[in-house]
Amino acid sequence: MAKASLFASLLFCVVLAYTLSEVQGRPATFLEDFKVTWSDTHIKQIEGGRAIQLILDQNSGCGFASKRQYLFGRVSMKIKLVPGDSAGTVTAFYMNSDTNTIRDELDFEFLGNRTGQPYTVQTNIYAHGKGDREQRVNLWFDPAADFHTYTILWNHRHIVFYVDEVPIRVYKNNEARGIPFPTRQPMGIYSTLWEADDWATRGGLEKIDWSKSPFLAYYKDFDIEGCAVPGPANCAANPRNWWEGGAYQALSAMELRRYRWVRINHMIYDYCTDKSRNPVTPTECLAGV
Repeated sequence: MAKASLFASLLFCVVLAYTLSEVQGRPATFLEDFKVTWSDTHIKQIEGGRAIQLILDQNSGCGFASKRQYLFGRVSMKIKLVPGDSAGTVTAFYMNSDTNTIRDELDFEFLGNRTGQPYTVQTNIYAHGKGDREQRVNLWFDPAADFHTYTILWNHRHIVFYVDEVPIRVYKNNEARGIPFPTRQPMGIYSTLWEADDWATRGGLEKIDWSKSPFLAYYKDFDIEGCAVPGPANCAANPRNWWEGGAYQALSAMELRRYRWVRINHMIYDYCTDKSRNPVTPTECLAGV
């Protein structure tokens, strides 16, 4: 009986280890899962590599990317954005398939501001090469005063953008209705800090003030939980992946209340209601959450 019990315990551990090996977990340090892709002189590791500082000055911006791509899952980072007069700067955190003609992409873009004005976060979604799905929300707190968690959840049912625990955007999978949804291409995780004063702040009216440089943003607690590619071929289709569970197939009642609160009180732009760009409301905008 003791041998049978021991064998059962060992078998359980082997199965558990195999299951966990299919799903990429949280890296211990920045360099474990990421690499600098642009201007390594402008990215500094701090806290023993558990956090990084991004620098933008007149010489250069900077960027980094994950070493692997992922097909479905959840990715999040804690970010402290550029403080003070950050007009004309953009801090971006996004997923991208790195394919030109049929690009899939999920974007957080944090648009700098003049001192005292709210920070705006722009989200956008590219699916099968089609983008132009911008939405903008004014953040209801100062994102430069402390770290906040920004999360993208991507499963077969929907894509959800979260600010801390608050969902600010939902994009449902309606492929059955002919609406593109990213299901086939793995995506890498990217982040950049760069100057875009031709459009970032008040449509380009507010220009960057280089006398305030260097502009600094901070990142920590990199969390990637998803099906790494290359990796086990059956991972992405596995319904037992936690992000495919029942709790993640729709917003909870609390999340739905928070989502509606953001949309009513803090949304400042929605491509769905921009009749100058879309005289006919895009089909996906009628899908609800």
